[in-house]
Amino acid sequence: MQTRAHFDVIVIGAGQAGLSVAYHLARKGLRFVVLDDHARVGDVWRERWDSLRLFTPARFDGLDGLPFPAPPSYFPTKNEMADYLEAYAAHFELPVLCGVRVERLSRNERGFRIEAGERVFEAERVVVAMSSFQRGALPSWAKELAPEVVALHSSSYRTPAQLAPGGVLLVGAGNSGSEIALEVARTHPVVMSGRDTGEVPFRIAGFWGRFVLARLVLRVLFHRILTIRTPMGQRARRRVLGRGDPLIRVRAADLARAGVKRGARTVGVKNGRPVLEDGSVPDVTNVIFCNGYHPNLSWIDLPIFDDHGEPRHVGGVVTDAPGLYFVGLKFLYAFSSTMIHGVGRDAERIVETLAAGLSTERRAA
Repeated sequence: MQTRAHFDVIVIGAGQAGLSVAYHLARKGLRFVVLDDHARVGDVWRERWDSLRLFTPARFDGLDGLPFPAPPSYFPTKNEMADYLEAYAAHFELPVLCGVRVERLSRNERGFRIEAGERVFEAERVVVAMSSFQRGALPSWAKELAPEVVALHSSSYRTPAQLAPGGVLLVGAGNSGSEIALEVARTHPVVMSGRDTGEVPFRIAGFWGRFVLARLVLRVLFHRILTIRTPMGQRARRRVLGRGDPLIRVRAADLARAGVKRGARTVGVKNGRPVLEDGSVPDVTNVIFCNGYHPNLSWIDLPIFDDHGEPRHVGGVVTDAPGLYFVGLKFLYAFSSTMIHGVGRDAERIVETLAAGLSTERRAA
């Protein structure tokens, strides 16, 4: 038997985006709930690879209302970030329901209907507060790899102990691929395959990195200049959505010193082994896919998607389905939209918009 509950707003996702939205909803006094399919708040971070650290220092890693508990220039680990999110939800007593997997979002006469197993939730407004990185993308040829080749996506990688003896091919040369390559190179020969995405021109943990990153890049360039409302930001958004970000922590020189070899793009499989664009077949027994993610939004049963399967929205507001909003997507409003300090601004803006709409509708009713 299905159970049913109705709210003003339902937030889907209890990562940094969902908790930011929840914080601002609570300040508005709206009746809401946050649904998340993980067992604990913060598990979205705990499930990343063991050595992962954030790219932004602690001064930029706190959500609205609660600073991150670490020195300003410290780069937190993924578990420290996970524990902070869990503590944040508890501190503000945010109504998070864990272990609730949303299976369908659709319209009904009262607004929106969310189905999650035997539970049904209804709301006048829904905020999908999830990142663009939900399900690892695998190329079509991945299934052709020989059974003895250990193949996994970066979302499933934890430590080099998962790998078989022998060489490792990293498919994808962005930030995840570079960080994993540097770690794996301590125990395995590594080839990193893919286009060079460039790198930021400073060490983020060094003096110039701390000065430039904090005062110019994060606060000004990523947050104020590169937005959907500026010509520069509009051009940057088209580039960012179509290619990988520049390397932030790992440098090309670091990879070279570690013995990581660069290879052409991987294009297929020959006799069970990966083949590069130049025709070479690297001698590897492991393949780690670091070539991106799918947003995994097929459970949204609404006509809001473009020809590429991406949701159509303007700064997170879905005009094709009034009352539906997104927070957490890549370059939602600005380059900083997937960063901790940027998602808070997006959350506040979306909550202001939906609260104003609810108030107008209720006065009219």
